[in-house]
Amino acid sequence: MATVLVVDDEFGIGELLEALLQDEGHRVLTAIHGRHALERMAVARPDLVISDLMMPVMDGAALLRAMRDNAEFANIPFVLMCALPESAVRERVQGYTAFLRKPFKLAAISALTASLLE
Repeated sequence: MATVLVVDDEFGIGELLEALLQDEGHRVLTAIHGRHALERMAVARPDLVISDLMMPVMDGAALLRAMRDNAEFANIPFVLMCALPESAVRERVQGYTAFLRKPFKLAAISALTASLLE
């Protein structure tokens, strides 16, 4: 059973992803911003992180940098979600594994998660 950490300050999206991923047999942890995500990761190392870009306290880009700078978390696949097109995000954020534009289809999350956890 893979552990997926979902990081999003929009509770509806976090709850939706949590329900979807649990239905697919994954253990799901949630966090409302990057700092909260790092606290969760210190307790239970995830196999995959799915994070929003724009969040208060610590955004997805800062979370990704913190993960890549930590040897324990550097190789965890990181899916970046954002309402902006990837071309606008790619200029300021590097190192993510996959990009998911909001709004997204649940089938896209399912397929992406399956491929990254193989």
